[in-house]
Amino acid sequence: MSLTGTVLVTGGAGFIGSHIAARLAAQGARVRVIDDLSTGHRHNLDAIKGDVEFVHASLNDETQLKRALDKVEIVFHQAAIPSVPRSVANPLETHRACVDGTFQLLLAARDAGVKRLVYAASSSAYGDQEAPAKSEDLTPSPLSPYAVAKLVGEYYCQVWTRVYNFETVAIRYFNVFGPRQDPSSQYSGVISQFIARLLRGETPVIYGDGEQSRDFTFVSNVVDANLLAAESSRAVGQVINVAVGQQTSLNVLLETLKKLLGREDINAEHVAPRIGDVRDSLADITRARELLGYEPQVDLEEGLRQTIEWFKHSQYAK
Repeated sequence: MSLTGTVLVTGGAGFIGSHIAARLAAQGARVRVIDDLSTGHRHNLDAIKGDVEFVHASLNDETQLKRALDKVEIVFHQAAIPSVPRSVANPLETHRACVDGTFQLLLAARDAGVKRLVYAASSSAYGDQEAPAKSEDLTPSPLSPYAVAKLVGEYYCQVWTRVYNFETVAIRYFNVFGPRQDPSSQYSGVISQFIARLLRGETPVIYGDGEQSRDFTFVSNVVDANLLAAESSRAVGQVINVAVGQQTSLNVLLETLKKLLGREDINAEHVAPRIGDVRDSLADITRARELLGYEPQVDLEEGLRQTIEWFKHSQYAK
């Protein structure tokens, strides 16, 4: 599968999508982005704006979607409203963006002759199962409308592969972080919120006791996995975890960030846990290694250093 033809990144003005678009552009692909900017930002593409064709539209706009898919070989489907608490507050919004949008995209991509679609799935599909590490063989047990919506997208991808012989790969992300992750919303990722607050000398907020744990994954590892998934013949029709395979509690995470930023004087405010949040999340990445040849290149601390450096020069540090 060639990555030098025309590729489409849905949600390409978002956090992860913009990183995928940048890597593809650097490798010589003809990159097109479709994004309705409901959660993404045009400035995320500033560094490559001369190398990217931008379509400002929702995936549920059939006319614009057809235009965006013209002559496209590979789709990297990142478009979503990626928030558990936001989905609890507004499940219809999440359903329309994640379920309806994914269905419309798969239908139009099949009809446009797209060769493969790589889907951004979510580890939230596992819920709070007791397994020490979440493997793809576990029966899903979603706890939020967001988790259900992303899981439905996985199922549609698998059906498109089985029924229509349309190549799909679903990658389950585990708590991705890195530069360009927007901390300005209450629904943002915890690392971006912690860094922004510590840089401004403000109190970080932890929902619950802080002993809940996550497999924090630096964004460049996720980009690596997406590009590998676009080319691996063994990955077609599969659901694959992508993470680092290491577990870190929020309390330990915050202490690490405080040391890296020299802000040991700031303590967290603990508030009530949020509905729909998973207690612990750790990935088994055996399948990614076997089917994709994936190996995480950036560990948590190095990823935090790179993220902090970006935040120091961003508008979020002010």
